[in-house]
Amino acid sequence: MTEAPSSLPLPSPPPEADRCQAGREEGDAEKAWKTSKQAIAKARWKLLRQVLKQKHVKGMHLQQVSVRRFASFNLFSVREDSRKATEGDHETWVQYKSIFYPQYSIYLRCNSGLLNVEDVLTSFDNTGNVCIWPSEEVLAYYCLKHHEMFRGLAVCELGGGMTCLAGLMVAISADVKEVLLTDGNEKAIKNVNDIVRRNQKAGMFRVQAISSRILRWDNETDVSQLEGHFDIVMCADCLFLDQYRASLVDAIKRLLQPCVSMFLFSPEHGLQNN
Repeated sequence: MTEAPSSLPLPSPPPEADRCQAGREEGDAEKAWKTSKQAIAKARWKLLRQVLKQKHVKGMHLQQVSVRRFASFNLFSVREDSRKATEGDHETWVQYKSIFYPQYSIYLRCNSGLLNVEDVLTSFDNTGNVCIWPSEEVLAYYCLKHHEMFRGLAVCELGGGMTCLAGLMVAISADVKEVLLTDGNEKAIKNVNDIVRRNQKAGMFRVQAISSRILRWDNETDVSQLEGHFDIVMCADCLFLDQYRASLVDAIKRLLQPCVSMFLFSPEHGLQNN
C-alpha cells in the first residue's frame, strides 16, 4: 500500500517589519516619480516661456526636457554650403549626402532660428518647421534603397515639412514620372519651393515634373483637386496631432489610384498608432 505524501508546509507570511519596509520603499518610489514628473512639467513651461520671449534655450537641462528625445539615425552626412541661392539669401544652406548611397546628395535650407510667436499662433502645424525629424530621414533612406520601385510612377509626399527630404530623394534617384512635395504649412512650402529651384539650377533632379504646393489633409479643395492622381503616397511622422489622423487617412485613400501603394513611417507617440 502506497503511503500518501506528506503535505508541504505553507510559507510563513513576511514579518511585520519587512512588510512595513516594503511599503515605505514603494511609497518613496511613487513620491520620487511624482516629483520627477512635476520637475519635467516645470521645465517644459520654462522652455515655452523662453521661446515665446524670443530667447535661446539655455542649458542642457532645458534641452533634455524637449519632446524630441532623438536627433538622427546618422543616415546622411551634413556639410554647410557657402553658396547662396539668391543674392539676398541670408539663410544657411547645407548639402545632405546619403551615407550608404553617397552618389546621392541634395542642397537643403533648414530652419536655423526660433519660430516667432505669430508663426506658432496663426499658422497651420509648425512641427515640420522645427527640424528634419528622424522618421523623415528613415523614409528618405528607404526611398533611395528601393528607388527602382518608383520607375514611371506619380509620387506624392504628404506633410513633408520644411524640406520634404524623402520626396527629394525620389526625385534625384528614380526614373519617376512625377513628384509632388506637400505640406499644410505655408512657411514650410515656401522653403521647399526655394529648395526645388536651387537644386533644379544645379541639375540634381532626374525628373522634370517636380513641384510643391500647400496641401492640407482636412481641406476638401486641396484634396479633391488631386483625387485619384498618384501611384504612391508617402509620409513620415504625420500622426503626432490627434485631430488630423482621420483626415490624413481619408486624404491618402482619395489621392491614390486603386490598387497602388502608400508608405507611412512613424515613431511611437504614446497611443497614436492605435
